[in-house]
Amino acid sequence: MTGQRHDLGASFARLARAMIEAETPILRAQGVEMWDYVVLAALETAAAPTQSELAVAVGRDKTRLIPILDRLESRGLLSRTPDPADRRNRVVALTDPGRTVVDACRRGIREMEAGFLASVPATERRAFVAVLDRLADSV
Repeated sequence: MTGQRHDLGASFARLARAMIEAETPILRAQGVEMWDYVVLAALETAAAPTQSELAVAVGRDKTRLIPILDRLESRGLLSRTPDPADRRNRVVALTDPGRTVVDACRRGIREMEAGFLASVPATERRAFVAVLDRLADSV
């Protein structure tokens, strides 16, 4: 490539594939799949008022989310309880074992990321992560 930069979409796609490939064994070591981790991490700061709202928050169709929730609930990693205000809804919350799994996954992912970014000077690394977080939060 002479004098031209990569298109952002191509760069993000390439990085995303590399990150997913590197994260997969970390998640498997905790017995979870990528979507399991996405759901558990989404519940880390607060319970989801409804399964529908959780589906929107994680970007997964509600019907495809249900088997994930079933699997995670059967392992005791999350709970679904009737909403006292509307018993048709289920409040989805992370359990203590679920929090332990999220924490272990996150530690492993952060270690992998540190290795992945090791060749980038610290100042650039901090700027890159900050900009990436800001962009991710904006979409």
